[in-house]
Amino acid sequence: RENFIHLCNPHLEKMKEDILYHFALGTGTHDFPALFGDVKFVCVGGSPSRMKAFIAYIAEELGLGSPGCDYPNICAGTDRYAMYKVGPVLSVSHGMGIPSISIMLHELIKLLYHAKCSNITIIRIGTSGGIGLEPGSVVITRQSVDATFKPQLEQVVLGKTVIRSTNLDEQLARELMQCSKEIGQFNTVIGNTMCTLDFYEGQGRLDGAICLYNEEEKLQYLKKAYDSGVRNIEMESSVFAAMCNLSGVKAAVVCVTLLNRLEGDQISSSHDVLVEYQQRPQKLVGYFIKKCLEKA
Repeated sequence: RENFIHLCNPHLEKMKEDILYHFALGTGTHDFPALFGDVKFVCVGGSPSRMKAFIAYIAEELGLGSPGCDYPNICAGTDRYAMYKVGPVLSVSHGMGIPSISIMLHELIKLLYHAKCSNITIIRIGTSGGIGLEPGSVVITRQSVDATFKPQLEQVVLGKTVIRSTNLDEQLARELMQCSKEIGQFNTVIGNTMCTLDFYEGQGRLDGAICLYNEEEKLQYLKKAYDSGVRNIEMESSVFAAMCNLSGVKAAVVCVTLLNRLEGDQISSSHDVLVEYQQRPQKLVGYFIKKCLEKA
């Protein structure tokens, strides 16, 4: 059954042309169905270099590219985001924080709609701070929760507060968990992910420029988060989940933990160790995509 993108915006139908400004793409200048119509999997992550590395990795996994092949940035006309494509996989950077990923998602969802894509799976792959987990553990998000542990995104629209659900696809999370068991190379859990508006005070760090609480208060808060089911903290998952829900898209968040926040605030692992950690979500999602395509 074909499942197309649902756009929650009747005004778009009245527009002669839709300019995706932050992608440097537009329906008047680009043939979206020809460029993107075969896309089935979209992977998004903060860093442009990481998303370029992912597209090279997935191309090799799927046997779609030659070694050392360069993949051009489809959004080269702008320095806001980077986008790469190989076969049915699109890899897009989203920057850091809710505002940055929100802008990207508005344009990405419209791109997939204009391209007439169907049966899309979108997965955010990234890094996070863990709570009660060994560094290098991978967390598949059950729900994205706010800083008060509620599974919701609170957004102000036209001066009014709007509450949106941040649940993610349970079946997709289970399938990803099964893939990790089959890989058998790193610890993976399904848990809640806390999405904050800030990296320092919002996540209870003691090492920012401003900190008006003590270590005991910080640890009480993080332990309360753990007891509520939170296993990691990042800054994009809530709006990601909310927007994918409203657009009728299957979505998942897969993040590796770079440290255990119950034991400290600063990342102390070596560069080589961190690089290997960051490859773990890529390996898991790459395995999942390959498995799906082999079934098809």
